[in-house]
Amino acid sequence: MTVTAERLIALRHLLIEAQRDVTVSALPGGFAIARRGNGQVIADSRLYIQGDDIRHVDRGATARTGELHVRTFHEERDRVCFLVADFRPCMLWGLRRALWSVAAAEALAWLGWQTVETGGRVGLLAVTGGDRIHIPSRGRVRGMLGVIGGLVRAHDIAMSETRQGMQSPPLDRALSGLDRLVPRGSEMILASALDTCGDGFADLIGDLSRRRRTRIIRVGDRDLDRLPAGSYPVTGPDGVTTRIRYGGRMAAAPSEQEEIDGCTFHDLDAAAELPQGLQDRIA
Repeated sequence: MTVTAERLIALRHLLIEAQRDVTVSALPGGFAIARRGNGQVIADSRLYIQGDDIRHVDRGATARTGELHVRTFHEERDRVCFLVADFRPCMLWGLRRALWSVAAAEALAWLGWQTVETGGRVGLLAVTGGDRIHIPSRGRVRGMLGVIGGLVRAHDIAMSETRQGMQSPPLDRALSGLDRLVPRGSEMILASALDTCGDGFADLIGDLSRRRRTRIIRVGDRDLDRLPAGSYPVTGPDGVTTRIRYGGRMAAAPSEQEEIDGCTFHDLDAAAELPQGLQDRIA
């Protein structure tokens, strides 16, 4: 099973069906949003009051009336959800329903559709063994379709890299510069198995969490706990079989990664059918 645009687009219809009878709030919205200054949409013009910002002087009204006027602005509210997909070679395997990378893409697409359906904007960074795809934050269906296109392209690149025998770089190195891509005050969601995180991963996520809401969807298979350490053959959707080495239960989920200040962790079973697997764990 691989990442397809058809599957990720279909998640929107599943989401709409799941939320049809759900009331999130008595008021429109139902999600936390960040305020950004005084906004940029002009609301009105009024007489200057001592202490007003002189940069907001309304020159037209001042010239017409002979009295100093300033412009007022609508307060601007926004929700940005920035999705980060880990498609390194260590993510391209799974025990049952789907590869971990595919489950990660589905989870991020589900949350992306949630964001745009409630009026927010969504962006993407997808990392592979040697490449990165960045989609700037945009709103509405068009913005989400751009994210889906990025997920599909990145996964295709990742599959090709894996067939070539490329190794997984540390996650902290793959995510370098992430703080420059994720807007302050936004939400950042990383979907990863947290394999080979690197020594700087906790600091990287901790720094992001100071000015952003950060969540990590930890992808895996529940049955993996019963799998002994060893080398296992993995067959891809193209029929090509490669071998991966699994270090056992203790190597699968480092417990220290659960203690990053300001970051919330969610576990996702890649074998769970959608949308139930997402609703129960990360909705």
